[in-house]
Amino acid sequence: MTLARKSPRDLQKFSYLGKGNSMKLWYKVKNPLRIVWNFIIMSLCKIIPSLSLKNALYRSLGIKIGKNVSIGLNAMLDIFFPELIEIGDNTIVGQNVTIIAHEFLIDDWRIGKVKIGKNVMIGINSTIIAGVTIGDNSIISACSFVNKEVKPFTFVEGVPIRTVNR
Repeated sequence: MTLARKSPRDLQKFSYLGKGNSMKLWYKVKNPLRIVWNFIIMSLCKIIPSLSLKNALYRSLGIKIGKNVSIGLNAMLDIFFPELIEIGDNTIVGQNVTIIAHEFLIDDWRIGKVKIGKNVMIGINSTIIAGVTIGDNSIISACSFVNKEVKPFTFVEGVPIRTVNR
């Protein structure tokens, strides 16, 4: 696997030169024991009701979590690259939200930071993909697919997201 150019979503792209798809060799991207450990901790965090304990566990994996952050039950954060996720102060991440900092594709794989600003609300069942920045004081409606930048003080909804005038 070799490093290639960046994509428009602020991603690092790595070429895959093997047979099949890039996920086939996932164990060469990160140490499998690290992935198993991350998965165990993330699985615990999905069911722990204590927000302070949950945030401490997420921080132990390298996720940058601000003060007074609330992450809902069953939220799934990236197990391969948790250190690429940043969540600002006073942000609420709803139940069943998925935040991914990597993408395995057929011919390549990509990683990108996910930066979620301060005072952001992310609705239940939303998905945020690698390389996305969500500005301060923004609202992501429930069941939304965040595949591009969200400017500060913006309300977005849909699959893929679009700005809603309030």
